[in-house]
Amino acid sequence: MGWVVLAACGADGATSDDDAHRHMVTIGVDAPLTGPLEQSGKGIVNSVELAVQQANKTRAVPGVTFKTRALDDRATADQGKENAGRFVGQSDVIGVVGPLNSRVALAMQPPMDRAGLTLVSPANTNPALTLGPHWLSGSTARPYKSYFRTVTTDASQGPFAAQFVFKKLDKRRAFVIDDNEAYGLGLAATFTAEFTRLGGKVAGKGRFDVGDRNFSGLADRIVNSGAEFVFCGGAYPECGRISSKVKEVGSGVTVVGGDAMYESAYLGVAGDRAEGDIATSVGAPVEVLHSARTFVSSYKIAAYATPPGTYGSYAYDSAWAIIEAVKSVVTGNGGILPADARAAVTAAMSAVTFSGVTGPVSFDQYGDATDKQLTVYVVRNKEWMALYTGIHLN
Repeated sequence: MGWVVLAACGADGATSDDDAHRHMVTIGVDAPLTGPLEQSGKGIVNSVELAVQQANKTRAVPGVTFKTRALDDRATADQGKENAGRFVGQSDVIGVVGPLNSRVALAMQPPMDRAGLTLVSPANTNPALTLGPHWLSGSTARPYKSYFRTVTTDASQGPFAAQFVFKKLDKRRAFVIDDNEAYGLGLAATFTAEFTRLGGKVAGKGRFDVGDRNFSGLADRIVNSGAEFVFCGGAYPECGRISSKVKEVGSGVTVVGGDAMYESAYLGVAGDRAEGDIATSVGAPVEVLHSARTFVSSYKIAAYATPPGTYGSYAYDSAWAIIEAVKSVVTGNGGILPADARAAVTAAMSAVTFSGVTGPVSFDQYGDATDKQLTVYVVRNKEWMALYTGIHLN
């Protein structure tokens, strides 16, 4: 086995300051940096860069200097797969944070796993990514050992939303729509299963494509169904347009969605008609987390042009999970990184545990986050406001 020496001695036998950080490794970032979801993607990239800057400043891993390399997946599976190949081919890349979209992750997982290269998502919530394609029927099997995520999944988020709407808002009739993508399909399915189990009725179902702008026909169907609310399994651009169109038709129907709808950009898309809309999202609000205070203030000081968004804090923790895994590997090898560093880091990820920005960070046997907290938000006076934080109760 070959070895890469991370720290070297100076002429007098002592380790110089320069030598102590002579070896550099890269944490890749995959996210949509152009297109409708670029605000979320840039928040992810900024947060990873912040984590790396702080790791280097504090010398979190003696002998190692981290840097970042970001690639734009344009929120498409084909580009995500191409990016995965590029990261695999760059020997300095020790792990990758991303992607934002579950459909992109499905394309990235196989080549990343074949190379033993760790992929940690701060945003993917489709359960199939960790539990396998048959998870909804109760048959679970982890497809890829190199894939992890710091957010809870739609196996919890969909039922959590259903319980809140049914029990807290006393709503009984839903119209369920999805974008026919991995994220939207999974979220809508788990919401529907729990809502109907509780006694709710699905007044109708619909489907749209990512990028659609004309929702007149769908809005008419929703209004005519007699539904009290629409559950939108999709991202903020389409859910926002649907909210605006449905209410333009004259309906008082509320739009309810998941974490991909909970973005400040949704307020601009839906406009004044967003008032009263509801979204669930992962974790607790960073504003109330003591663990997030340093992250929030550091992000502001850095003066990034784009806010961290829903997933910034999770991207920061995802980067630190990789850093902690690298630290474990280096510490366990006397300050040196093995030639098969990627495989070693992936193996170390399973035992990673630390206090992160979002709370305790660790992974279960599937690579899923052990922290299952979720929060309900509502639009009031043109702002998202937290209503309730809890966990999905079986």
